[in-house]
Amino acid sequence: MAANLLDGTSVANAIKQEVAEEVAELSKQGLKPGLAAVIVGHDPASQRYVANKVKTCEQLGLYSEKIALPETTTTEELLVVVNDLNRRDEIDGILVQTPLPRQIDSDLVLKSVDPAKDVDGFHPVNVGRLALNEDGLRPCTPAGIMEMLERYNINLSGANAVVLGRSRIVGLPMSLLLLHKNATVTICHSRTKDLAAVTSQADILVAAIGRMAMVEAQHIKPGAVVVDVGMNEVKTAEDFERLYGDNPKRRSAFEKNGYTLVGDVNPRQAMQVASYFTPVPGGVGPLTIAMLMKNTLKAMKLRRGR
Repeated sequence: MAANLLDGTSVANAIKQEVAEEVAELSKQGLKPGLAAVIVGHDPASQRYVANKVKTCEQLGLYSEKIALPETTTTEELLVVVNDLNRRDEIDGILVQTPLPRQIDSDLVLKSVDPAKDVDGFHPVNVGRLALNEDGLRPCTPAGIMEMLERYNINLSGANAVVLGRSRIVGLPMSLLLLHKNATVTICHSRTKDLAAVTSQADILVAAIGRMAMVEAQHIKPGAVVVDVGMNEVKTAEDFERLYGDNPKRRSAFEKNGYTLVGDVNPRQAMQVASYFTPVPGGVGPLTIAMLMKNTLKAMKLRRGR
């Protein structure tokens, strides 16, 4: 019996529709949430991400600004830009696209963003609010996963949840969000001994470790819900056969582009063991931008007393 797919695209579309409807209502009162995206340098992936975020703002009726700075920008110059955005009342959310060039102190820059406008949810103040389960802005990817689990009516209370990865962007906030929904949470990482013994006890398994298809059948409890946050390129025919076999749609893309995408979970094996599974692409990825829009709307409401 194959696992049911958790369709992140449809959930993301539903979230964006809800945001668009609320923004339309606010616009009747002369209010419009505003997002500023700051990008330094010419990294192609970062350029794509920022372009998608600006485009989505336009589609949903939010105000957006893209501020593009040269590769040679210093920490001090970037801080001036962020502080200016902190002062501007029509800007509700500030997004500093990472990674930043090496000469820039990324931690200092991210901490300089006004916590009330920190729509990525990375500022220590917002991390503290998350830890204490106080209202605030949550990191977009983990918050999107929680939305998806809720909309698929997956019960978290009392469930054994294992989070594979402890990054500040996904793993750590994910574990706290699950904990606040009364799951019993274990965090695994590169130093965890006998990983399969731990992950195979999970009713909910979230893989965010950044290693291509490392989670296999022995890591998954039969009937578990498996959420794959990874995004890796499959470039060899050998890896393709192992992960996708005779999947014609995937093979066509692989032969056309020279690669296809896979997460941190072996999809062929997960589909045979899990009850629910997020595909890559089309699972977790689309949720991130949707939640960024929702966070910008929330930031506006919190800032302006709505």
